[in-house]
Amino acid sequence: QVQLVESGGGSVQAGGSLTLSCAASEDTYSRYCMAWFRQAPGKERERVAVISGDGGTTYADSVKDRFTISKDNAKNQLFLQMDDLKPEDSAMYYCAAEGTVGWFPRDCSSDPREYIYWGQGTQVTASS
Repeated sequence: QVQLVESGGGSVQAGGSLTLSCAASEDTYSRYCMAWFRQAPGKERERVAVISGDGGTTYADSVKDRFTISKDNAKNQLFLQMDDLKPEDSAMYYCAAEGTVGWFPRDCSSDPREYIYWGQGTQVTASS
């Protein structure tokens, strides 16, 4: 069973940057769709970005050109570089893995129910 541990959240001024990291317990995760989700109070959990087994990426429109998802297969790590943060980006951020092989972005679901492995979450706050 894959275990995921996030780090790197915090509080910044609007326009600032943060980098989130997610450490996976085994290297099989590299073949899965890996995603960052976020959930703000009173809102549904939404997929922010996903990276597939072949390294292809997909972003939510709200973060496109500001966030970058990447992974280091050798170190079993997933990253989310967040630039130009806005107050509306404030939320709890989670890394997640689908648990089945997903080589291409089209194989990756945006439905959080399809992701079976989750980290504990890390809080991101951007204040104006």
